[in-house]
Amino acid sequence: MLRLRNSIRPAFRSHRWVHNIPSFSHLNSVNEEDLAHFSSILAPTSILSTLPSISTPADDIAPYNVDWMGKYHGQANSVLRPRTTQQVSEIVKYCAQRKIGIVPQGGNTGLVGGGISLEKEIVLSLGAMNNVRSFDPVSGILVADAGCILQSLSEYIAPHNHIMPLDLGAKGSCQIGGNISTNAGGLRLLRYGSLHGTVLGLEVVLPDGTILDQLSTLRKDNTGYDLKQLFIGGEGTLGIVTGVSILTPPAPQATNNIFLALPHFDNVLPLFQIVKRQLGEIMSAFEYIDRTAYDMGLQHGLGPLLSADEVGDSQCFVLVETSGGNQDHDLEKLNNLLESLLTADEPLINTGVLSQSPTQFNSIWALREGLTECVQKEGKPYKYDVSVPLADFQKVVDAVRERMISKGLYGDHAISKVMGYGHVGDGNLHLNVIAKHGYRPELEAALEPFIYEIVCAYRFSRKFINVTVDEHLNSADRKGSVSAEHGIGSMKRDALHYSKSDVSIDWMRKIKQVFDPLNIMNPGKILP
Repeated sequence: MLRLRNSIRPAFRSHRWVHNIPSFSHLNSVNEEDLAHFSSILAPTSILSTLPSISTPADDIAPYNVDWMGKYHGQANSVLRPRTTQQVSEIVKYCAQRKIGIVPQGGNTGLVGGGISLEKEIVLSLGAMNNVRSFDPVSGILVADAGCILQSLSEYIAPHNHIMPLDLGAKGSCQIGGNISTNAGGLRLLRYGSLHGTVLGLEVVLPDGTILDQLSTLRKDNTGYDLKQLFIGGEGTLGIVTGVSILTPPAPQATNNIFLALPHFDNVLPLFQIVKRQLGEIMSAFEYIDRTAYDMGLQHGLGPLLSADEVGDSQCFVLVETSGGNQDHDLEKLNNLLESLLTADEPLINTGVLSQSPTQFNSIWALREGLTECVQKEGKPYKYDVSVPLADFQKVVDAVRERMISKGLYGDHAISKVMGYGHVGDGNLHLNVIAKHGYRPELEAALEPFIYEIVCAYRFSRKFINVTVDEHLNSADRKGSVSAEHGIGSMKRDALHYSKSDVSIDWMRKIKQVFDPLNIMNPGKILP
């Protein structure tokens, strides 16, 4: 077990963990004259503002000023909803001249406050830019506006026997431009890779209003710097993504899944190795759920997939999905896998179930995908999307729970649950810490920077922090990231140094200065 004792020197803490409040003194607030100018670019229905000349009801502005978790609350008095890239360009050019901050916003499904204004910025919502520009069913290349909803794109290409290379629980409301700006990972990354590989080209409005058209549909284009990569995961701080060209894979002809109950977490990695070896190229997902998350799902009507007697005292669960071209071939592999697991001399699993119909297939996935909604019903979640070595998933969860117990903050009066689930296939743990009665400063203070120190403890010198680790958690193996797939936003801005060196952060600032010298593009996000 990893233990981080409360022996960090005060000088170290004050230097390494300070909530810096970003300055907005260089920016101007939106006024009536600005609205008059925006009215020359956009239709009246595309402008929302609480200023007197428009007087949009506060309830209509509210959805743009609060994230879906209710954790981050913005202060924007105006929202613009352009329909074309040219309109975005004209708006940004004017905002640069007036030094008005801009917060690009997609489906507002992020977890780190990246799409919420921090002070007086204007919100630029891309939801009205929702047209598919083209799709080539031969190459599978899709070109679409940034405001297209991920599920809508999936439905558009489904008749052509293609699927989107990413799949998220928020697919019904998240937008492809936001997915790209946060470099969203999701449930299909194990099979199809990250957006850094599947995005072929981007159309971006730069901070001075210039339209950077790199909307290439070429699979190969080795002509100098690959500028689009700067905007994938850039969270709108370098420019606004308005169009995307993305490679979509052929739809699998056969999909199956199995749900397995394991006696303890130590069996997850050996199981992962066996599943990879026996399923080979058809394995498309390997998801992990701990017992706390599983029981919570049952309490909220997900499942049950297995009988209580079968589950017994199982401590964790695994969902494995296959995607192949021949159902008989895939089922033979899965049945052989289950038989070998259940008849092993020292079984790695207690029990398992193989889906027998599309309904059962969807039911198994519903348990995994429904956990996020269940967490919201339990209270207000502190959500930490982190990358840690696979062997450490449960150790990290347990260390956080022990921390809250030691602080007297574990129970219905404060933190009611600490749980973990996520993508074993790519080392992404979703750590959820549920505050039953809402967010409170003392809870956050107990969690941060403790969690970031656990994730990246290997980066710290022992002269600064006293870390005791067991033989499986030596410092050389501690290579984590404070953000696996949801970005930095405003939440983790001051934690960036836990994953990036000073040299890296310095060069990130230099890149920001080159693209956005006025610091109008999503200010106060990513960089401390």
